[in-house]
Amino acid sequence: MKIIYKKHDLIKFLDNKKNIGFVPTMGSIHNGHLSLIRKSIKECNITIVSIFINRPQFNKKDDYINYPKKLKKDIFLLNKTKVDFVYIPSELDIYPNGHNAKIKIIAFSKILCGKYRPGHFKAIVDVVDRFIDIIKPKKIFMGEKDYQQYKIVEHFVKKKYKKVSVVCCKTIREKNGAALSSRNFLLSKKEKVIAGLIYSFLKNNKKKIFDKFFSLNFIKNKILKFGANKIDYIKMLNVNKIIKPYKKTKKNKIFIAYYLRTTRLIDNI
Repeated sequence: MKIIYKKHDLIKFLDNKKNIGFVPTMGSIHNGHLSLIRKSIKECNITIVSIFINRPQFNKKDDYINYPKKLKKDIFLLNKTKVDFVYIPSELDIYPNGHNAKIKIIAFSKILCGKYRPGHFKAIVDVVDRFIDIIKPKKIFMGEKDYQQYKIVEHFVKKKYKKVSVVCCKTIREKNGAALSSRNFLLSKKEKVIAGLIYSFLKNNKKKIFDKFFSLNFIKNKILKFGANKIDYIKMLNVNKIIKPYKKTKKNKIFIAYYLRTTRLIDNI
């Protein structure tokens, strides 16, 4: 495993390399990330993992400052995967002339998390665009937990880069069902239990929720009683109807964003 800090060094190492797999991360590596990396290693000749906490995608300064940072542990875990390159760039390396607020993305970015985090998805697409320009991957591996992010990035990449594909990988969960996330490092044991209860309730009642057996107020009150401090949204969508061309089959998902104390968690079931 080679650790690279400078863009020009990475470009030099990757010159004439084919079938590159790319796993973008913001560090605080967990089993969800490791599953993406294993898939990339299996499908690609070379795998690159980036560790870059992308400041523009944070809507609150405190959220950026408090984002968990575990670089020493990250490198230890990544080394065990036998990944080829770890790219840890500076902000100047990625944004030599500032970020691109004018980048165009699909309307799906205006609902769910987009409604509560203005500019968030534009910043994610902007940074992915810059990484693609540097790395020139054949495949980018992203987790299904961030499904909205995945669909927005996939649509952008499909339009701009004909030879790059975005691969969606299944959500990896704790034993109690809570989706693995770097933000889970900020949770207490009790809060992790609450996240598991919320997941189990939504999963076990998914059909009833889509059949409108429960009112939205009932679902929200139930989740607040479990111990959530605040709910941004709970939304039911047929994800085959969100981006044209629509598929005829139904693929229903429950999307949720909620807070445990000040930690915001998202999931889709």
